[in-house]
Amino acid sequence: MIDAACALCGSRQRGVILRDGIHSVVRCAECELVYVTPQRTAQALIDEVYDASYWRSSAARERGYGDYAADEELYLRTFRRRYGRLAPQLAPGGKALDIGCAAGYSMRVLAERGFDVYGIEPSAPIRDVALRSIEPARIHGGTLESAPFAPGSFDLIVMWDVLEHVPDPVRVLGRVRELLATNGRVVIETQNVASILARVLGRRWTHYKHAEHLVHFSPKTLGHALDMAGLQITSLSARGAGKVVSPKFIAERARRLTPGLAWLFGPLARLPISGFYVNPFDEMIAVARAKDVQS
Repeated sequence: MIDAACALCGSRQRGVILRDGIHSVVRCAECELVYVTPQRTAQALIDEVYDASYWRSSAARERGYGDYAADEELYLRTFRRRYGRLAPQLAPGGKALDIGCAAGYSMRVLAERGFDVYGIEPSAPIRDVALRSIEPARIHGGTLESAPFAPGSFDLIVMWDVLEHVPDPVRVLGRVRELLATNGRVVIETQNVASILARVLGRRWTHYKHAEHLVHFSPKTLGHALDMAGLQITSLSARGAGKVVSPKFIAERARRLTPGLAWLFGPLARLPISGFYVNPFDEMIAVARAKDVQS
């Protein structure tokens, strides 16, 4: 565990938003980035956080997912909805890279839409799930920095719920810019710490999961990070950033908010509903391109 400086400007001048055990959520006094300290190093994150218990967690409201692999159909529906909405902004087909591809559900939807798709996933337990349906040569089992892709290789690069997990987001985005083809597009989804829900819920906001969510972006700080990496936003919206979720997921999240809500929503987990779309507008999807390329 290390006492982290600001991942955007390097400053250690900060104000505390909240304290939770050994962790503090702080706001940089220089650039306003919200982040968590202390943090694990990049390798310790892979070794200690993203193991098998992360993808099938008994306490998903605090860490990881209830059962990521079992929710396959919900994720496929989510990504079909998202890519359908994004289609007018993305060139059809081409070569795509899914960074943090997990079980490969987004990759499968991109393939349905005609993309020649590759993925990166450093967590072996969930990568093994992806390899049940995707050729091994298409998934790099390491980090973005170690991936053997040539500069300018990809027409589309996507990062779904990834950027908040990395200790050095600007470095990651710089590598993304390097891999992006001329006129290519980057799609990033991440949480919005400046959203109404985040501000109303405070420390009860469900995205305050300190072992894994290291950085909490706002539209301003996400734009700053992209700009530092040579990218610029062409669209930014909370619309389309929701998910198709199970009744069990709603009940589990309610327990994090208050025991009273857990009692109220508990029966939802027993309903025979395959899933429904929920968007609390506390996440955002940015589409970006290289700064030095005309639209």
